[in-house]
Amino acid sequence: VRKNNYHTDMKRKNFKHWGLFIALQFITLSLFAQGPNNTGTYYQNANGKKGKALKTAMFNIISKHSQLSYDELWTAFKTTDKREDGKVWDMYSDKTNYVFGSSAQGANYRKEGDSYNREHSFPKSWFNDAKPMYTDLVHLVPTDGYVNNRRGNLPFGETDGDTYKSHNSFCKVGTCTYPGYRGDVFEPNDMYKGDFARIYFYMATAYEDKIANWNTGEFASIASYDFYKPYKDWQMKMLMEWSKKDPVSQKGISRGKGIPSLQANRTPFVDYPGLEEYIWGSMQNVAFSYDNYQGVTSIPFIEFEAEPIYPKGWYNLNGQKVGEECPTQKGIYIHNGKKIVVE
Repeated sequence: VRKNNYHTDMKRKNFKHWGLFIALQFITLSLFAQGPNNTGTYYQNANGKKGKALKTAMFNIISKHSQLSYDELWTAFKTTDKREDGKVWDMYSDKTNYVFGSSAQGANYRKEGDSYNREHSFPKSWFNDAKPMYTDLVHLVPTDGYVNNRRGNLPFGETDGDTYKSHNSFCKVGTCTYPGYRGDVFEPNDMYKGDFARIYFYMATAYEDKIANWNTGEFASIASYDFYKPYKDWQMKMLMEWSKKDPVSQKGISRGKGIPSLQANRTPFVDYPGLEEYIWGSMQNVAFSYDNYQGVTSIPFIEFEAEPIYPKGWYNLNGQKVGEECPTQKGIYIHNGKKIVVE
């Protein structure tokens, strides 16, 4: 019997074809005259903003969204969290093969692999089950019920798993080993840490007017009670690191594209990889451009298994083509697979 190694297989497959995917992204993004991922002018009102003002501008854009019912989430997951084989994309377990709408949906469980449920990756008890957060699809994901239960309402962190390890140590629960906190935490797998970090950046932004007042349960261990930077320093530093080490993937992009049709808002930290650096990090003094965005990370060349292939023209660090000739605007660009500084 072949064990489920979907996550591992996908990782190998994605690594093998990563060069081709990047090349396609360069070509695809160059077709859009405005925002990335067919966003058009959705983010236009944030143009030119920096740091704290940029975060508030994003809040004014993404906080206006429709509410799903709790039951509607089951159907919504078919759009946002479906694997290539049509089954449930479970980010908490590497052994599950759940079928949407099967008897495993929302069922009782005694062990990992029994059933899947609706996980509030930002625990609902932290905001007292209040709406619209309660059914905000951005932070709700389908996960194995047993592993979800072992997490409970614990904050994300890094741990040796001294309390619990899921199948193949895919996720862990135990004493936090990340500097700044020694309480119990839940550590997701490395391949999804960036996804969860960007979800937390979204929650900090979409609920800027509320999050500083949340203080229930385990949220107190990570809360700073500040509307601009609502997480404690240790948590914020860790999430920023997670997002860098696990950048936006095709899974994240596909999930981000599915959300607007369901609740009429978007996830800017997926549409603009590295946006968190503009708001809280190293680029707070750089003005945001919705249609000529330059991220903080780059891919200096596109390497295939054989010969490297470089797309023609000049591109910004977000993969958007800016022209055939050397740009006159100062900045860092990619040309013939190399980063070039134009001064």
